Amino acid sequence: MPAVTNSAAHRLPSPALRRFAWAVLVYFIAVILWGTLVRATGAGAGCGDHWPLCNGTVVQHSPSVDTMIEFTHRITSGISLFAVIGLLVWVLRATPKGHLARAATWASLAFTLVEAILGALLVKLGLTAQSTSPLRAPYLALHLSNTLLLLAALTLAAHFLGRTKGYLRSEVKLVAPIRSALPILVLLVVGVSGSLAALGDTLFPATSLSQAFAQDLSSKSAWLVRWRWTHPTLAFLASVFLIWLLMRAVKHKSYWKNGRLAGLVLVLLGIQYMLGLLDVALLAPVWLQVTHLLGADALWSALVVLTARLAIEPANIPVSS
Repeated sequence: MPAVTNSAAHRLPSPALRRFAWAVLVYFIAVILWGTLVRATGAGAGCGDHWPLCNGTVVQHSPSVDTMIEFTHRITSGISLFAVIGLLVWVLRATPKGHLARAATWASLAFTLVEAILGALLVKLGLTAQSTSPLRAPYLALHLSNTLLLLAALTLAAHFLGRTKGYLRSEVKLVAPIRSALPILVLLVVGVSGSLAALGDTLFPATSLSQAFAQDLSSKSAWLVRWRWTHPTLAFLASVFLIWLLMRAVKHKSYWKNGRLAGLVLVLLGIQYMLGLLDVALLAPVWLQVTHLLGADALWSALVVLTARLAIEPANIPVSS
């Protein structure tokens, strides 16, 4: 006789939960953008070397602009922790065991906690404001990598909650996981190089485009400045690779039709190119750095969803008799 389907295991999450998952992702992106504002304005030392308190107190009396910027970032970051905990509790209550969104949400919480630890160390080690410590660049690369993995986990949680098929661990199959995940690794490298380039712009600003090029070529410049060229170079090579993969994604026979999503990724990639050129031409003003990062986060999330659709498909489970 055919096996009886467990209706509880195939109960779809409510639309409210799905909307909340996407809302948490959007909120985290907003917090990350504010963190970029902290770095670009040099306000990271606005709370001194105190953490989690700001200047040793909770209530700030006559705070400076830098203090307001940094303190706001700490408050919004704290709220993000409660947001992901709330998402995890809701997901555990609304989904069956083996639901892929559970693993993604647990990963989101883990990366959020790591993010908090990295933020605390950033302050305690003095790697803020105009610090040129040799530890700052590798630390920033680690911090951004964790941030992108956090966004990927939140994106996957929201994506899996919206699936009507292929959301249980026992009912999916992996399709060329290494090849599918390669674009994510490539974009991660580009993102890290971009963060280092932005740090160089913050610590060693130029007053003109000609001066910026002279700094890039001067042997007397700091290595962060002399290596700024790696970001646009890596971005160009990565875009060629991504376009090739997007073409394969459209032609690939998948359970889902990925044409529109691949088109969205392509559009976001083009926008990033335009923002990158403006970044160079306008000498990376703060508002453009924030906008550039917003585009990068949107591109990253869209590519994560496309990768999940290509690599994790519903499996054809034979009916037992």
